[in-house]
Amino acid sequence: MANNYLLGFDVGTSSVKASLVQVESGKCVASAFYPKTEAPITALRDGWAEQDPQMWWDNAKEALRMVMAEADAQADDIAAIGISYQMHGLVCVDKNLKALRPSIIWCDSRAVPYGERAFHDLGAERCLGHLLNSPGNFTAAKLAWVKENEPEVYEKIYKVMLPGDYLAMRLSGVANTTVSGLSEGMFWDFKENQVAQFLLDYYGIDRSLIADIVPSFGIQSVVSAEAAAELGLKAGTPIAYRGGDQPNNALSLNVMNPGEIAATAGTSGVVYGVLGQVGYDPKSRVNTFAHVNHGMALQGEPATATRLGVLLCINGTGILNAWTHRNITPDISYAQMNDLAAQVPIGSDGVRVIPFGNGAERVLENKEVGCSIHGVNFNKHSKAHLVRAAQEGIVFSFCYGMEVMQQMGMDIQKIHAGRANMFLSPLFRDTLAGVSGATIELYDTDGAAGAAKGAGIGADIYRDADEAFATLEKLDVIEPSEIHRAAYMEAYARWKETLNAVL
Repeated sequence: MANNYLLGFDVGTSSVKASLVQVESGKCVASAFYPKTEAPITALRDGWAEQDPQMWWDNAKEALRMVMAEADAQADDIAAIGISYQMHGLVCVDKNLKALRPSIIWCDSRAVPYGERAFHDLGAERCLGHLLNSPGNFTAAKLAWVKENEPEVYEKIYKVMLPGDYLAMRLSGVANTTVSGLSEGMFWDFKENQVAQFLLDYYGIDRSLIADIVPSFGIQSVVSAEAAAELGLKAGTPIAYRGGDQPNNALSLNVMNPGEIAATAGTSGVVYGVLGQVGYDPKSRVNTFAHVNHGMALQGEPATATRLGVLLCINGTGILNAWTHRNITPDISYAQMNDLAAQVPIGSDGVRVIPFGNGAERVLENKEVGCSIHGVNFNKHSKAHLVRAAQEGIVFSFCYGMEVMQQMGMDIQKIHAGRANMFLSPLFRDTLAGVSGATIELYDTDGAAGAAKGAGIGADIYRDADEAFATLEKLDVIEPSEIHRAAYMEAYARWKETLNAVL
């Protein structure tokens, strides 16, 4: 049957992933990523990180070729295309839509002084009130760096864009972007509901460099004849959705409404929650962006309902768990390590781990406090206590950041996550539910499949997100324990006392 599949791309730092979702069943029928080894990042100086946008295109072609072959799909079978992408990168193209320089990607820190200077000169009240964040090390500051340090490049720029915008441009021959994307780059003024002209004026950036704005969901452009010939797709296939990786991860877990949370706990951990009114943290310990459904007409809501994504990042998450496994329990599996930790009572008999050993933490106002272990008694504590305390420390750091979200007005009732990484640990899940008081739901999904379903919403194949994700497979539900609630809260309170002493 023609038009039976939705195609999703996920432009990551290490690879580009492609997935095909069958429209009728909502199931992902094929998925592939390329390259199979981690894609290169160029660092010409300390703190720099660049990737060639052409590499993303080449990798997308290979991933697409593999999924089409796996599903035995034809060009006519693709009904719509959606795109997820690594956030905060800068791509500059000329009038021929050719990249002028490598992309300055999310983990490049060269623009930090430019953002800090803008925050100081423009003032915290103006930046936070309009951008909801400090200009920081985001895309606008990276463009300011190019303007000052590479004026010959800046003079040739026709449009600036994010990595997902670039892939959409290569597919369609049209340069455009979204409000969600502009907000993650610090190009969007939430108070004026328009491009942040005051920040552009401060940096001396011409407004014409900002691409035309299209909805996150909707027919943004269509596959060009040139791209169709190169990729083996059908010319005219709609590109109907775009979202940064964290907003898209939330979409993939059907996190669209105020109070809902999407969490990941890989090497670092991210908690991404939806806020129903404009708000920000005065200390910039979390970042606030437009969610993918910000400004959409929602049932029972105003025609332009507010949906903001509040993003908390904890650097020392899975990396601490891996360090613990490697250095404390190297001879057993992760599952056995989790069983060992479960033998110890809640609170680890007074052992506390401060888990911030992977660089400066934004939630601690960019302090670098390191990882430290407290309360060890040589006569009663064992490696089991250290293992449990490490996992509890990770959970407590999540909850510490979630308190900032609650101070912004977010009522956290439910946490959605994929059953992967730290969420494979029953101890981790039970502790997070116990301390936060939120129900945890675990699902089987990924970013490329979520982008594919986003395209189904944007192309009106699905009525809304509820229909698109009706077949999302729920693998487990963890309810907060009322029996152990007091013990969890006492352990968390003691951990916070220790953290405050460290700070």
